[in-house]
Amino acid sequence: MDYRLDPELAVVAAGLPRTDFTDPVAARTAAYAVASATVAALPPAGDVRITDHHADGVPVRIYRPTTAAEPAPVLLDFHGGGFVMGSLDSEHRRALDLARRARCVVISVDYRLAPEHPFPAGLDDGYTVLEWTSANAASLGVDPARVAVGGGSAGGGLAAGLALLARDRGGPAIAFQLLLCPALDDRLLTWSATRFTGTPAFDSRAAAQMWPLYLPAGRVSPYAAPSRADDLTGLPPAYVLTAEYDPLRDEAVDYAVRLLQANVSVELHQTTGTFHVFDHVAPDAAVSRRARAEMAHALARGLEAPFPS
Repeated sequence: MDYRLDPELAVVAAGLPRTDFTDPVAARTAAYAVASATVAALPPAGDVRITDHHADGVPVRIYRPTTAAEPAPVLLDFHGGGFVMGSLDSEHRRALDLARRARCVVISVDYRLAPEHPFPAGLDDGYTVLEWTSANAASLGVDPARVAVGGGSAGGGLAAGLALLARDRGGPAIAFQLLLCPALDDRLLTWSATRFTGTPAFDSRAAAQMWPLYLPAGRVSPYAAPSRADDLTGLPPAYVLTAEYDPLRDEAVDYAVRLLQANVSVELHQTTGTFHVFDHVAPDAAVSRRARAEMAHALARGLEAPFPS
């Protein structure tokens, strides 16, 4: 297939290794090293206070812009990495950028990883942090009525699953979902999932490796694969970002349409000439800068007012 990539992304794509989960521990170790080196090379964030904490046992990193008012809106941010890799460091650039642009507190969640900790471990960690944030809102200086969940790739899938779980448990309110190239459907039957076998960085073969590592054998829960949820009513508004040459593109588009059909407000942005989580691996490309600005604006708008009950 002819992938007509954005010219800036094409240059970056030429040097990207292909995601391979044959040895997930080795893939994770290599990703940790790259993420740590990237964070170490960034200039100090003088306009954002960054502190590491434990939220009832779950490691989190909190980003608080010096310009944020109190109580501030807050985003629970979940890193990507196919459910098997990724870290606070790998999500550092995006978390810092969203905190600055949206003037909200960002709580980056270091959830447990598969295959050692398959579903529901990561989702349970997310719910723990959601409850911790709500219970400690006053000391954290955040508004419990303006809590968003979000993330890229696997992190987007976790955020969508958390929104479903909080709705069904009657848990702390979630005001907004920020779903960036989210992993939502383990069945991999969409047009993009079956045809994008050679896309840069992450393709359908990597997606097929990813899901069995995350999901234990047996019936698949919609909290693990939100596309399987029958009822999407009552969920918080969402911003959904998709990439043209991403095997996960069509499941994200389908989910956005189903949210709309369930009377959930959705902003869907399909980016052209892009591949999976392009903004993460090519942050300086013009298309990435535009996408980051738009997602931050959507987040800020989504947190302007509490989600009506």
